[in-house]
Amino acid sequence: MAGCGREQGGRKLIGFSQANLGEPWRVAMNAEIAEAAKAHPDLEIVYADAQQDNARQVADVENFLRQKVDLLIISPNEAKPLTPIVKRAFESGVPVIVLDREIEGDSYTTFIGADNRAIGRAAGDFVAEALGGKGNVVEIRGLPGSTPARDRSDGFREAMAAHPGIRIVHDPVANWLREEAMTQMEAALSAHESIDLVYAHNDPMAVGAWLAARAKGRDSTIRFVGIDGLPGLDGGRQAVADGKLAATFVYPTGGREALQIAVKILAGDSVPHRVTLPTEKITRPAVP
Repeated sequence: MAGCGREQGGRKLIGFSQANLGEPWRVAMNAEIAEAAKAHPDLEIVYADAQQDNARQVADVENFLRQKVDLLIISPNEAKPLTPIVKRAFESGVPVIVLDREIEGDSYTTFIGADNRAIGRAAGDFVAEALGGKGNVVEIRGLPGSTPARDRSDGFREAMAAHPGIRIVHDPVANWLREEAMTQMEAALSAHESIDLVYAHNDPMAVGAWLAARAKGRDSTIRFVGIDGLPGLDGGRQAVADGKLAATFVYPTGGREALQIAVKILAGDSVPHRVTLPTEKITRPAVP
C-alpha cells in the first residue's frame, strides 16, 4: 500500500481497496483511477491490494478508517465476508463506492459495474449460434463467492437452457487466473474426448484454456470465449484478433467512472445509487 495518511493543505483522502492485482483487468482498473486522478491535485489516493484474501481486505479497510479517509472505493474480493466492514464504513459516515463486485444489501453510496448476468446471457447466445445449438462446452468459472462469477454463470446457463443440444460437460473453478485455467483445462481435456467450446468467465482464463489445448494439439478443434475485452497486446481484444479467442465481451473496469463519482460526492453533489456500465461483443472481422 502507498501513502501514509491525510496531507496538509485541504487535500481529500481516498482509500482504494482492490480485491487483487493478479488479474490484468484489475491492474488496468488501478491505472485508470490513477490516470483520472491526475486532473484532481486536491485528491490523494492510497491503494491496498487484498491479494484475494477476504481477511486481508477487511484489515485494509479498517486501516483506511483509522487513517480517516474522506471516501472509500472498494472492489470486494467476495460479497458476504466484505459486507460487514463496508456497512460499518458507510454507517460511520464515510461515503463508499462499491466497484465491480457487489456486497450483500445496499449499505453504500454508489455501486458501479456492468450487468454480469446480461453479459453471461450474451455470451450464451453467441455460443449457441457458434455451435448451431449442439455441442459439448467447458465453463471455466471465476472465484465462486464473487458476484461476477455467479452472475456470468447464471446468465450463461439461462441462455443455454433454450438449447438442450448443448451440454456443459465440465465446469471447474480457476479463480480468474490464467495458470489455474491451464491446469483445469488439462484435466478437462483428459476427461473429455469431445470438447467443442470453452466459455471462461474472463479472458486470462480463456487464454489459459487455449494454451492448454494448444499444448495437446487440440486448439484447432475448440473455440474459446472470454470476458473483459481489455485493449493492449495482452488483452482480450488482441487475443480475438490473433485467433486465440472466438469472442470476448467488454467488461469496463469502471475506474474512470469511480473517480468521477468520488469527485462529485466530495463536492457535496448528489449521485446515483447504481451506475450500470455498457458492454459490447468483440469478434474477429470476417476475412473477405
